[in-house]
Amino acid sequence: MNILAFAASTSSTSINKALASYAAQQLAQRVAEPQVTLLDLNQFNLPLFSEDVEKEIGQAQDAANFLQQIAQADVLIISFAEHNGSYTAAYKNLFDWASRINPQVFQNTPAIYLATSPGPGGAQNVLAQAVASAGYFGADVKASLSIPNFYDNFDLATGQLSQADLAEQVVKLVETLL
Repeated sequence: MNILAFAASTSSTSINKALASYAAQQLAQRVAEPQVTLLDLNQFNLPLFSEDVEKEIGQAQDAANFLQQIAQADVLIISFAEHNGSYTAAYKNLFDWASRINPQVFQNTPAIYLATSPGPGGAQNVLAQAVASAGYFGADVKASLSIPNFYDNFDLATGQLSQADLAEQVVKLVETLL
């Protein structure tokens, strides 16, 4: 099984990347011959999307590369960082470029959506936006979960959720992809 996981963030210390990686590991333990790819959005260098820039350069190659990564995946695990109640600018920009090439960005690939934040909101706003719009962009979201108070619930040293109830919820979540 090809598992593609990423955080919708470009932070080098992204807690959402840690969560996406954790969930991918949980899924990988439950399948034969897993192949896990953890994308870093920093590898996609794109100018700020506008129709004017699109007319000038055409389709952005890095957006096409992103779509190709999705096309090769059997499942997606995406963890959404929240900036001011919405998507991060870097993710939204990549998404906008990709959607101009293929409006069905997620290509009907089964997915789970996650989100976390340091506070009690757990990035619920951005997660709700992502889940609500998923069907318009070819996402087959099987389940979603927000993890509040990340630093209280996740041990960065071990890369593991430290709260048993949350760990169990993540296991149930990834099992929806089997």
